[in-house]
Amino acid sequence: MHQIDRHPLRMVSEHGERATVTAVLGDSPTPMEGSSYGARRAQDRAFVPAEVQEAEVSGSRFRSGGDVVLLVPTQSWRGLIPGQQVTATGSLAPPRPGDTTLAVIRVYEPPAKVIDAPAWQRTAEDLREGLRRSSASVLTPAAAGLLPGLVVGDTSGLPPEVERDFATAGLAHLVAVSGANLAIVCGAVLLLLHAVGAGPVLSAIGGGAALVGFVVLAGPEPSVLRAAVMGTVTLLALVLGRERSALPALAGSVIALLLLMPQLAGTAGFALSVAATAGLVLLAPVWAGALHARGVPVGVAEALAVPAAAHLVTAPLVAAISGEVSAVAVVANLLAGPVIAPATVFGVLATLAAPVSGWLSEAFVWLSAPELLWVIAVAEHAAAMPGAAIGWPSGTGGGLLLAVVALGLLIALRHRGIRLTAVAVVLVLGLVLIPTRVLYPQWPAHGWSVVACDVGQGDGLVLATGNPGEAVVVDTGPDPALSAECLRRLGIRRVPLLVLTHLHADHVSGLRAVLAHSGVGAVAMGALREPAWAMGDIARDTRSRGVPIIELSAGQQARWPSLALEVLGPRGPLARSRSADDANDASIVLMASTPAGRVLLTGDIELSGQAQLLASGADLRADVLKIPHHGSRYTAPQFLQAVRPRLALISVGAGNTYGHPSPLILGALARTGTTVIRTDQEGDIAVLPGPQGPRTLTRGDPVRAER
Repeated sequence: MHQIDRHPLRMVSEHGERATVTAVLGDSPTPMEGSSYGARRAQDRAFVPAEVQEAEVSGSRFRSGGDVVLLVPTQSWRGLIPGQQVTATGSLAPPRPGDTTLAVIRVYEPPAKVIDAPAWQRTAEDLREGLRRSSASVLTPAAAGLLPGLVVGDTSGLPPEVERDFATAGLAHLVAVSGANLAIVCGAVLLLLHAVGAGPVLSAIGGGAALVGFVVLAGPEPSVLRAAVMGTVTLLALVLGRERSALPALAGSVIALLLLMPQLAGTAGFALSVAATAGLVLLAPVWAGALHARGVPVGVAEALAVPAAAHLVTAPLVAAISGEVSAVAVVANLLAGPVIAPATVFGVLATLAAPVSGWLSEAFVWLSAPELLWVIAVAEHAAAMPGAAIGWPSGTGGGLLLAVVALGLLIALRHRGIRLTAVAVVLVLGLVLIPTRVLYPQWPAHGWSVVACDVGQGDGLVLATGNPGEAVVVDTGPDPALSAECLRRLGIRRVPLLVLTHLHADHVSGLRAVLAHSGVGAVAMGALREPAWAMGDIARDTRSRGVPIIELSAGQQARWPSLALEVLGPRGPLARSRSADDANDASIVLMASTPAGRVLLTGDIELSGQAQLLASGADLRADVLKIPHHGSRYTAPQFLQAVRPRLALISVGAGNTYGHPSPLILGALARTGTTVIRTDQEGDIAVLPGPQGPRTLTRGDPVRAER
């Protein structure tokens, strides 16, 4: 970390300098989940890990290795594969604290000086493309996106709603290539060799070849590398005749990998993979044996013990990372588990057959179809269960708390009386609380002042004016339907003013649907009309509905019976900017006076925009703060101190790849005693007046429940 902190790219990343780098790509461009950086759609921006070979910053050129992340236009970078060398120019941004990445580089131009990847990586990409092509020609869109995910972890074709279902149901690990995939492939090879009478040495050689081939095909992901090293040790044990080598193999693989690549210590995938394997090695055999001793058949006992053990040991890590715990993961994995191995094997066979015979590859894909459809159905029904995902404190504290709770339950459930009581409690919850929640949802909340709609990775806020069926809307989210659905649930028929804080897709893409659903009096925005594609769409949509566009500036005010709005920003040079790079900091900032208190709505302002507001001397104190930019780390402590909110709203998408909300911001809010509530955990959030200040009522998770 000392070497990384002293690296020239890291040292200048805080200042937003422009850099030109020559780098070798570590993976293919991965489309971001959610819209950002002026992208028209989520898929218009992608991130690419890369290793720097040479860099030039402020006229100084140097050769030095190190990892960076490139944020690139998807369209012009599409088709690049790991191992290719490119030259790119962009602005630097600092990575997360403690990250071994030198810098994040925002690139807006196509790659230059592209050099081909090594032959083995081109062959692997051809095989992956063959699988995608065969899947698309045979399967439904959801199944066609799932099969490459099971085989090589390629989720680029998986529909977003299916990804959400898998995450909620605790099945996301199925499409994150891990030791399970490697075990299935190598196990199939070893079984075949055993069937033909091969000895230990020949079996180890065949298993080793399958292991190397799979790592090349799937790519060097942390969990794949861990499984590959563990598999190598296990194959060695097979040759030497050593039994019961799983735990030493796991320990050896962890030690070896962390010595060679210390950065794995900070990756969630590696931690989850090691924890899950440890659970399977240490707990699953004991639990399966205990169940078998009580009369449960061996196969059933193992089927119950394996997902339960894996879920138990990984749940604290998942809770620390995501802030939620799946209540249906064990059952979902139990139902989906039996079909994963045949689907994966058929997928691998289809991959290998694709370069030789298209019809043979499609035949193997066809054989995998029933298994894929079953897994998708399990995920969909599990995710739709009320209470499928339970909110939990995130961060280290939340993870440790859940670990203590899990350990306490394990100790307590050793007693028969406690086990019977636990079963009774589960039955009561299932038969009483869940039907009550389904049949009698308390929505819309009576007397609400503000609602943060769950629109995914974006913003969509509704402010009651005091007139029946009327509200002011601030931003419309990334999905054309979700904001309109939220307004429909709230009974809003008229929107006298619709404010677009800035023109990024995660704030404006729902405009057309809102215009169609509600009578909109006017659409308001700031002076910055970039990106141009968004302004063109807004002009066309408002013109077709006869809705005027008005410009807001600092100092303007508007009033309704129970709502007053004051425009606080943008200010200073940001108010006059015409650069798309300033779109976030040039967001319109509103102070809303409501019966629930003062509410500060901040769009996506980052450090520059916050500094301008602080310098203006405006009164920023508020009871409720809509945290800027979905809780990104670019919020200054001085800004939070100036606002001093009692309640913080974070509008953020579940499972987003940006790391929103940042643990740094969550920690800063926790230290000030601010209550934090998030749309990715609670769904639609209503803010109401209370005797001791603002209070909240949540609807649940409408994105998952209704899609």
